[in-house]
Amino acid sequence: MSRSHTLVTETVRDEACPLTEVLDRVAGKWSIGILIAAAHGPVRFTELERAVHGISRRMLTLNVRRLERDGLLVRTVYPTVPPKVEYGITPMARELYASLTGLVDWAERHRSAISEARAAYDAGAEGA
Repeated sequence: MSRSHTLVTETVRDEACPLTEVLDRVAGKWSIGILIAAAHGPVRFTELERAVHGISRRMLTLNVRRLERDGLLVRTVYPTVPPKVEYGITPMARELYASLTGLVDWAERHRSAISEARAAYDAGAEGA
């Protein structure tokens, strides 16, 4: 492989991998629900837990930490007894919010059509 081809491959990889990683993180199974729940104002951990249906406490903890690390959530700890912790979205996440709600709206509008398409596909696959 030529040196110039190697440089092009490295450049493409360096640009594509972080992009894929960011999209995977933001569009992850739980991330969308967490960000949408936190977008309506500061929320406590238990409020997030109730808002994101089906998420375990452990999974919520991991995802909140990742979103905080990525600069999408802010964790505020108040010096009370017991400590009070709230989560809110950052300006960067607020910008993302419109896209996420659009995606959620689209999924809700097309949920039944997708279900019907799957059933038709599966019925055709069984007959083949």
